[in-house]
Amino acid sequence: MENFMIYEDLEIVEYGTSWNYQQHLFAQAITAKDKGIPPQNHLLFCEHPHTITIGKHGKQENLLFQETYLKEKGVSLFQIDRGGDITYHGPGQLVGYPIFDLDFFGIGLRQYIFNLEEIIIRLLADYNILAERLDGVAGVWLDTTIPSKTRKIAAIGVRSSRFVTMHGFALNVNTDLSFFSLINPCGFIDKGVTSMEKELGYKIDMEEVKGKVKILFEEIFTEKFV
Repeated sequence: MENFMIYEDLEIVEYGTSWNYQQHLFAQAITAKDKGIPPQNHLLFCEHPHTITIGKHGKQENLLFQETYLKEKGVSLFQIDRGGDITYHGPGQLVGYPIFDLDFFGIGLRQYIFNLEEIIIRLLADYNILAERLDGVAGVWLDTTIPSKTRKIAAIGVRSSRFVTMHGFALNVNTDLSFFSLINPCGFIDKGVTSMEKELGYKIDMEEVKGKVKILFEEIFTEKFV
């Protein structure tokens, strides 16, 4: 199956701008489904300036500093409509926003999130980083069997309506991890965060990572059509 999605690299974009664009594509897809027309699938990649987002079930106590302090640090704050708690976005982090019609792929939300995790796990394996799932929690983790060392390398938070998705994943590639000290990442106080750069000891080519992730989307989301 070819051309099942439109791919766009938004490069570095303000969070609010990308959110508005997602909502526009999401609404288009819902409208198409209401008319019985198969929606167009979109995959958006980008990086954001320093931003903290709190999901619809997020707890304010996981934001460790006042918004005035965040502004002084140059960090924007958004309350948004995805699942999950609180997370940080910033330069050096690959953010992916699939606006996908899950009916087109014949999968449900659980399998969709599994697929997103699988894409990141396979990518990291290509860089000799052993990554895993953590039971009961979305995202991609390292050293899951050693609680004192367990750390997250990619966050996943999704919104779905009428089996159309928005929001997605955030993979720490060359991310400045010090900004995670502003929050309890994803609500955890006993687990760390990491990046590809930290694990490997050198900066990673972001364009190379984007290319590999795009190919993995094409492979994993078309497996059932082969």
